[in-house]
Amino acid sequence: VQLQASGGGLVQPGGSLRLSCAASGRTFNVNGMGWFRQTPGKERVFVSAIQWSGVRLYYADSVKGRFTISRDNAKNTVYLQMNNLKPEDTAVYYCAARVPRPQSVPSTKMDAYSYWGQGTLVTVSS
Repeated sequence: VQLQASGGGLVQPGGSLRLSCAASGRTFNVNGMGWFRQTPGKERVFVSAIQWSGVRLYYADSVKGRFTISRDNAKNTVYLQMNNLKPEDTAVYYCAARVPRPQSVPSTKMDAYSYWGQGTLVTVSS
């Protein structure tokens, strides 16, 4: 599975961006995707995730009410709509895809994901 993230850029505080993550290859086995973000010198942290089964959605507390994750099945693409952006949202955003495993790992954990995209930079600044 290959993941291509896009949509990052420079935006003013209060603005919006929509990130996209297009999956290709052996996507038939993918059962969920997620977004994580990372700033220099810090660990990569969970932002949001979506599971195909039951269309379950997950959000970090810091983005609830501002970010929305969605999926376009026909395009094998997951989106992250980010509204009311704040300077602390500045980071490199990575998308990831998970496939079924013998042991279940929460979608909020990096270990749940087998495939990662290259990252897209989001900068929130005036």
